Amino acid sequence: MRFCAATPAKNTSKIMIKTSASVRPSDSTKSIEIDSIELIEISREGSVEPSKNKSRKHSNKILLLLVILFFFKTTAAQSKSEFRTLQNNAFKVGEKLTFDVKYGFVTAGFAQYSIPKIVKIAGRDAYNVMFDVSSVSAFDPFYKVRDHYETYIDVAGLFPWRFEQHIREGGYSRDFSAFFDQRRGKAKTSEGSYDIPKYVNDIVSAFYLARTFDYSKMKEGDKVHLENFYKDKVYPLDVLFRGRERVSVSAGTFDCIILEPLVMEGGLFKSEGSIVVWLTNDQLKIPVKVKTKIIVGSVDAELSGYQGLAGELKAKRK
Repeated sequence: MRFCAATPAKNTSKIMIKTSASVRPSDSTKSIEIDSIELIEISREGSVEPSKNKSRKHSNKILLLLVILFFFKTTAAQSKSEFRTLQNNAFKVGEKLTFDVKYGFVTAGFAQYSIPKIVKIAGRDAYNVMFDVSSVSAFDPFYKVRDHYETYIDVAGLFPWRFEQHIREGGYSRDFSAFFDQRRGKAKTSEGSYDIPKYVNDIVSAFYLARTFDYSKMKEGDKVHLENFYKDKVYPLDVLFRGRERVSVSAGTFDCIILEPLVMEGGLFKSEGSIVVWLTNDQLKIPVKVKTKIIVGSVDAELSGYQGLAGELKAKRK
């Protein structure tokens, strides 16, 4: 802000405010910047001079301040209201969770969840979340697994912007990607473009969102409703609360809550299978155990290590 004045004169009649402004668009809002402000006073003779009326000066300064604040407030309100804001005390950048994948008593593979960085996507900060599963080398000749999932979760709103799936299981392979245009309600995938509701989830983002919920007052049988996009459709995804239990794995003994994701039709899990997840019963809600039923027996993933947690792991007992 700058004030301009000319040579003083004795007789003055009015104050003129001269401004220069510009509009600079951002991703979704328009902000107004006032480049310069000139507070000058015009004399009866036509000359320009500084104001000697302190109260008038004070009043005009307040007026200018209110105008500037109005523009800032309006712009901030537009930006803030574009998407929801959710509290997240469960995870942060740098978190890494490792698991032993077991079939019966045999360790058949390893899995890892990680959040290596925050990136800019669609003009927003997003967690880059990765999930990898691989079989151990001894199992590779029988059934080699190299699966990689990746999602980009909005830091403030906890909804996905992009999802990638790269599956290599035995002789089966699949590569799939989707960009979730949350502003226009479209999922633009490697296989087509589809309508989606706002804040729709993918497989991985739904899991991380579920970690942020408060289950402290939930009773066995209660459900949380989510919506999940899979391949070319949006499916209802209910998360069933199944109770609480103390669980021991190689990473320790933990007090846990038990959740079961339910898919009404198609989507996340094959029709002959189901999945049950044990999360720590604290604000972090890290997965301790995941049991997936298959045609013959089940596959269990058990927590073997963790680092970079968002807070104290209060559910650990030993």
